[in-house]
Amino acid sequence: MAIKFQYNKTSRQQLEKQLKIRERALPTLQNKETALRMEVKRAKNEIDELEKELEKQIRSYQKMVGMWLEFDASLLRVKDVHFSKKKIAGVLIPILETVDFETRPFSVFNRPKWYLDGVRTLETLAEIGIRRDFHELRVQRLDYARKKTTQKVNLFEKVQIPGYQDAILKIKRYLEDEENLSKSSQKIMRAHLEKKKEEENSVW
Repeated sequence: MAIKFQYNKTSRQQLEKQLKIRERALPTLQNKETALRMEVKRAKNEIDELEKELEKQIRSYQKMVGMWLEFDASLLRVKDVHFSKKKIAGVLIPILETVDFETRPFSVFNRPKWYLDGVRTLETLAEIGIRRDFHELRVQRLDYARKKTTQKVNLFEKVQIPGYQDAILKIKRYLEDEENLSKSSQKIMRAHLEKKKEEENSVW
């Protein structure tokens, strides 16, 4: 990114101001990037744990696979999902609180005895699945924010800060050269005037 500037003190002051803003913001952005990276890792670990829990639950019911074939899964549906919102490293994330299920009425006399346990089991499995989905959403949002923050850190660190420093240095050198030229020309002028004066005096 080419930084536009003019070779004067005003332009230099503006660049110095912009440089200070970025130098002050950089450590905050770096801390945010680190925090987001850690949160993404934590959320991914939680997804792994939930998936292991889901597999464990499913395996424990595999013995009853014949019974599950008899079970009417349409008896149960998710009625509502309650969640809150929390800011993690400046990113708003949905946090699952509770899941409300609705069971369609059925006759406990006409169904096998294990049907009520089957409903509770299905609720447990569904809640673990929903919890995992919430964690996946959390990972997506946090990872997106982390990528954006990383881009900004790289922009400041590798492009803008060195660019402003380079531009300030160029203006500084230009102004120093201009000042040196001005002093040199003044010396030449003074020497020329003194020489002229001497020549005029020597005539008299």
